[in-house]
Amino acid sequence: MTTAPYAELARVTRNGVVESRHFGSVVVLDPSGAVALSAGVPDEPVLPRSTLKPVQALACLTAAETAGPASPLAGVLTGPALALAAGSHTGDDRHVAVVRDLLTAAGLTDEALRCPVDWPEDEATRERLIRAGEQRTRIRMNCSGKHAAMLVAAVARGWSTPDYLDPAHPLQREAAAAVARLAGAPVSTVAVDGCGAPLFGLPLTGLARTFQALVTAAPGSAEARVADAMRAHPEHVGGWHGHPNTDLMRALPGVLAKGGAEGVLGVATPDGHAVAVKAIDGSPRATTAIALAALAAAGAPVEAAAELRRVPVLGGGEPVGEVAAAIDWTAGPTRREEEN
Repeated sequence: MTTAPYAELARVTRNGVVESRHFGSVVVLDPSGAVALSAGVPDEPVLPRSTLKPVQALACLTAAETAGPASPLAGVLTGPALALAAGSHTGDDRHVAVVRDLLTAAGLTDEALRCPVDWPEDEATRERLIRAGEQRTRIRMNCSGKHAAMLVAAVARGWSTPDYLDPAHPLQREAAAAVARLAGAPVSTVAVDGCGAPLFGLPLTGLARTFQALVTAAPGSAEARVADAMRAHPEHVGGWHGHPNTDLMRALPGVLAKGGAEGVLGVATPDGHAVAVKAIDGSPRATTAIALAALAAAGAPVEAAAELRRVPVLGGGEPVGEVAAAIDWTAGPTRREEEN
């Protein structure tokens, strides 16, 4: 695959030797919504994968609440449950308990989930289950929170549940509309995500606008409640141990972060800066470092997360290099300057 017209976003060095490079696109919005910095092809449509989960959670929340305050499911999607719906959990027992509570509230069991079976991503939990002779399950899959929220919304509205992943299902139509509204751009394509849910393509700049819309939403709005739940419960967005989204939100309270498969990441700061990253090789290992470097270059207050700007490269278990952002934003004009 040719790297043109993509930018070199990150570089991997080992003992002073450049071992690998990550190419792709990145775009930063300033608090006014204008493009502050960009590189690569920021207007090219991408498949955001799990980076869109906050918007899918938003669609579930608004759909469930449309059933009215008298609905037995009113208020179910809140706190850790809403964060889990917007996250990619690691299958910890505490995550599973929240997913099961959502299903129980909807009068359903694990069998209603249509995500694939999987082992939990949390290593200690996975090893314990294997030693106990257990098998892969749907509820341990990292998207089960999103799927449980979709089922809650469907039951609240009286919609069918066996086909809740059909793009023509009312819930999925509402999710597509929410994506287009927050991104300020039409959905470019509808694909199938790894978990089986509809996946909505949109320009990378639209993904940045989506995260900006979530952090700048009016207090108490559905958008703000999704963002607030994720920031208040970052361990339910990712996990308790070594999850990059969780670590970033813990390092920078008030920041919203959600990554997805194939090297996609969206981040927004409380002051309204927002960044979206896409690595075209599909690797997520440098996306946090790239996002932080781009935000810092645009003047966003991210100094407290300085230790996340570099990922150690190990040799014999000891650091011998690093993965770090490669763009020198001071070396030439930004895209906005070129356009002006």
